[in-house]
Amino acid sequence: MDTAENTPLRAVALVCTLTPSPAPSSSQLLAEQTMASLAEHGVTGEIVRIVDHDVRAGVRIDMGDGDAWPGIREKIMDADILVLATPIWLGHPSSVAQRVLERLDAELSETDDEGRMLTYGKVAAVCVVGNEDGAHKVSADLFQGLNDVGFTLAPNAVSYWVGEAMQGTDYQDLDKTPDATRSTTRTLAVNTVHLARRLKAAPYPPSEG
Repeated sequence: MDTAENTPLRAVALVCTLTPSPAPSSSQLLAEQTMASLAEHGVTGEIVRIVDHDVRAGVRIDMGDGDAWPGIREKIMDADILVLATPIWLGHPSSVAQRVLERLDAELSETDDEGRMLTYGKVAAVCVVGNEDGAHKVSADLFQGLNDVGFTLAPNAVSYWVGEAMQGTDYQDLDKTPDATRSTTRTLAVNTVHLARRLKAAPYPPSEG
């Protein structure tokens, strides 16, 4: 048996809903389902709802004055997998998701002794929910941003649900999870775990300056 298949992995999901806890959130629900699928492959982890924390605007690791991002960043650095979950607002990722990407921008200047960004070897995946089409556009935005700051993405690294246009049903209001979303979440999980274990066993080569 390939010992890489038994490598323990840790994940953190950042939920970028605009709704503070304890109110229900469709983004939170899909993130929970994704983490459950990851757990089926031996991945442990936790979920952080960003708006419950005082994450300051900026592009530095620590914006000072009680900024909550350094603690969240530590969870990301301790994880092998980052799941970013967002609703669609006006055809775009939420402003909270954009803030997360802006804070991750600081990682561009953080490298190890061989010139690699500290996020190299970490695998990212995306969850998107919304009431109208736009999941592909939103995931494309997040994919590019996450890749820019050093994360690797597996094939089919997004799970999403979008409702019919011009109506108000939320993902969390559905009687059951649609088969297509359930299948997509499982594919996200198996591919993301596979890639994370491979990168843990065979890190990226040193970067050339």
